[in-house]
Amino acid sequence: MIRDLIRPGTILRLVVFAALIAFLLAPDRFAGLLAPLTSNGAPPIYHQSSLVDLTLSHLFTVAVSTLAAAIVAVGLAIFVTRPAGAEFLALSRAVVNIGQTFPPVAVLALSVPIMGFGEGSTRLALFLYGLLPIFENTLVGLSTLPPAVVETASAMGMTGRQRLLKVELPLAMPLIVEGIRLSAVIGLATATIGSTVAAKGLGEVIVAGLLSNNLAFIVQGGVVTGVLAVLISDGFQAVARHAAKRRGVSSGAPPAEPDEQQAAA
Repeated sequence: MIRDLIRPGTILRLVVFAALIAFLLAPDRFAGLLAPLTSNGAPPIYHQSSLVDLTLSHLFTVAVSTLAAAIVAVGLAIFVTRPAGAEFLALSRAVVNIGQTFPPVAVLALSVPIMGFGEGSTRLALFLYGLLPIFENTLVGLSTLPPAVVETASAMGMTGRQRLLKVELPLAMPLIVEGIRLSAVIGLATATIGSTVAAKGLGEVIVAGLLSNNLAFIVQGGVVTGVLAVLISDGFQAVARHAAKRRGVSSGAPPAEPDEQQAAA
């Protein structure tokens, strides 16, 4: 644990995270760094809204959308990997591909008539856009389980539900987490276009910079979004590694019953 904390990569991430927090809480202290990117006396720091509020709104929108996408996509993947739902695999793939069929801007435009302007449209667009990676990763994870493990779980008298919760999902968890990571990172970047439909987020800073030809606004909005994407991606990768380690410990066949162990002896 201590060795992990003192690794150069971990220290670098902590430094980047600390710099991000410092910028969000006191952006004016960084005005000197961004001033060369402005012209004609334009302000180097965006003050129309609090950067902290914009960042939290951005993260909340992505979190809600990713959570909803994870629930639906994992549920669909579980359903189509059961005997009763196998015939619906093609239909499920068509459903989760809806968001990926069109560019993000088009998905956002299509969601406005349904949800109206604001965060709702952005969340719907991100939800649709985030279904595919979670569904496909979960499908692969559940479809490529070691047959011996599943057969042993069934031989031990586990019901289908017990086998799913205690064997299949834990073994597939690294791939599921990876799918959620991809969805979250894609959503974090895509959410910046939500400001075009009056959604509150970091895209507001970028759009303001584009409209006023202020490169400083564009850079600060883009850098904050990029740093958040890297940190969130690293966080999910850490969770996936932890899940993989647990899988390595418990990925073998379920332990035999006492009678079976005595028989084997």
